[in-house]
Amino acid sequence: MTPTHTAASDWPDWLQLVTTPGVSARQLRQLLSAYGGPAQVLAASEADRAHWVGAAAAAALNRPPADAPLRRARTAHWLAHPPPGCAHMIWTLGDAAYPSAFLQLSDPPLMLYVQGQAQPLSGAALAVVGSRNPTAQGRENALAFAHNLAAQGVCVVSGLALGIDAAAHEGALRGGAHLPLATVAVVGTGLDRVYPKANQALAQAVALRGCLISEYPLGTPPLAAHFPQRNRLIAALGQGCLVVEAALSSGSLITAHQALELGREVFAIPGSIHSTQSRGCHALIRQGAKLVESAQDVWDELRAPGLWGGGLAQPRSPALSAATGVEDVQGSAELANDAVLQALGWEPCGLDQLQARCGWDTAALQAHLLQLELDGQVSRLSGGRFQRLAPHTG
Repeated sequence: MTPTHTAASDWPDWLQLVTTPGVSARQLRQLLSAYGGPAQVLAASEADRAHWVGAAAAAALNRPPADAPLRRARTAHWLAHPPPGCAHMIWTLGDAAYPSAFLQLSDPPLMLYVQGQAQPLSGAALAVVGSRNPTAQGRENALAFAHNLAAQGVCVVSGLALGIDAAAHEGALRGGAHLPLATVAVVGTGLDRVYPKANQALAQAVALRGCLISEYPLGTPPLAAHFPQRNRLIAALGQGCLVVEAALSSGSLITAHQALELGREVFAIPGSIHSTQSRGCHALIRQGAKLVESAQDVWDELRAPGLWGGGLAQPRSPALSAATGVEDVQGSAELANDAVLQALGWEPCGLDQLQARCGWDTAALQAHLLQLELDGQVSRLSGGRFQRLAPHTG
């Protein structure tokens, strides 16, 4: 994710789209695909929009939120006044800085707020998650694993929560002094808030040595529903997911299962059979997660090239032309001759297998699959697989 600017000039249009009630993210992606950009979506007639998303959503876009002027002013001020030593940025779907890893998600965020270092990430990244109420040993494990992995060049991704998350960020900051981005925190509030408040100093340290990311507009409070939602971003950003301690009901298990669905490796540290904080990890190990006893065990699995290739960003993919207005590398070729569709065939296929068949790089392939999904040509299945859909007839 190599940022080239703090915010696209059309961010107010994106902000209006994503904050308009009554329009889902999937409907917005469909409209962006149809019209090419947020300004064109807003300028289209209600009748035209209704053709793509139905009458209710089309009409909703004619009614900007009452607080739209306040949101624009707040966001403009935030962009113009970052803390010393870091930047404030907005990345939108299809932007050069947008994380290509998120394109693997069935619901990639349309707009991201970022505070921190505008630097590329070289090498591997690992999600580290666990209990908000860890044992003393669990916290030490998170701190030590993150420290050692960061020293090896691994960026640690977590959620800035109390407990294991905080220890993972702290360990990465200590071990990754040589890294442009030692750690990434994905949060469930607006970036003008820190939750929990006890992690205020930690958030500032992460911004100075890494970055914080949120899909939620400024001013968004810590609503309970947002944290499971943000977990999918944590799972996507890592090549793997390490669960340090977790009870059977822990949200960390949600992140682990989301990582599995995305084709990521899942690691778990075993613990005492008498500790409730170990039962989630033991359940994951029974389900096939890799039991790890040292950071070296994780590192051995992460030595393959990173999910993002040589850096945190991939160049803008021409395959996102429908959302960005950039010319598509496939030109105006008929879908019947689409190279990815031909490589996909008619049976479910995983991303790695499809990449081996067609030879495309990961970012371009993920972006093109997203476009094919929006066009109704491809369906996204569980386990990170894709299946070609038969054309509509009649």
